[in-house]
Amino acid sequence: MYIIILVGFLFYILAFPGESVGAASIGLNLWYENMLPTLLPFSILSYILIHSGILDSCASAAHRLLGKIFPISSAGLYPLIAGLLFGFPMGSKITADLVQSGKMSREEGQRLFCACNNISPMFVGSFILAQSLNRPELRLATYLILYVPPLALYMVWNRNRHFKAPSGSVPKKAASMNLQLIDAGIMNGFETLAKLGGYIILFAILAQMTTMLPISDPLIKCLLIGFTEITNGISYTARQGLDFTLAYPLMVSFTAFGGLSGFAQTASMVKDSKLSMLPYLQMKLAGTAISFGLALLLTKGMAQ
Repeated sequence: MYIIILVGFLFYILAFPGESVGAASIGLNLWYENMLPTLLPFSILSYILIHSGILDSCASAAHRLLGKIFPISSAGLYPLIAGLLFGFPMGSKITADLVQSGKMSREEGQRLFCACNNISPMFVGSFILAQSLNRPELRLATYLILYVPPLALYMVWNRNRHFKAPSGSVPKKAASMNLQLIDAGIMNGFETLAKLGGYIILFAILAQMTTMLPISDPLIKCLLIGFTEITNGISYTARQGLDFTLAYPLMVSFTAFGGLSGFAQTASMVKDSKLSMLPYLQMKLAGTAISFGLALLLTKGMAQ
């Protein structure tokens, strides 16, 4: 399978150099204009917070309240909140960092990163609702449709569990800050964003390859492109002139799943922590089905 994919990529790049360069440029611009300025500072700060010890005291204080209603340890609060506010793939990266640093058990990390790795509200509100659909008034409803299902699934999945710091974990120490830690955070941030940039470019080319498939049905083509790479899928769906009652649920389902590009990026973020991608895929498929159904109900209710 890998050989077939690599040969297919090589053939496409050689046979259609103009389209390949255009797709790579789109992916590179997406990375440079959107992901780099928003995720790089956050990635650097996250590394410093985790390894300096500053996060420990803040998380413990917040956990006294939230830990009573949500099955999570004090260390898990940060990736949960960060994954919802700042978006994919920071939730998976921070969870993996906490597991590797010994501040979170592998069991909790395995379950948590399935729920906290979501597309950012900024992307949903601006690119999908404002630019692609021209329906900014649906912002609150869309946020609920996208972010409540993974949280609800996580709570059901872990309703009888009480996560704590792993036995033999690194003992808490006084918060410390130095230039060596900051340098390490900067290098870690650039390494992370460089990996993401490579995946975005490759899957942008793959999405462009998908548009050239001899498929006449626009709905099937939207599904193929959207579940390959969501940015290209949403843009392509918006250009097809589909009825809003179909276009909106489709875009919501692409966003809830994150695309194969998102799956590959997430796998890259967690590979060193040995977290399995199978539960992540199962959670994403379940959340996508629920979000699609809720979006369909919303559009039908609006049409009446």
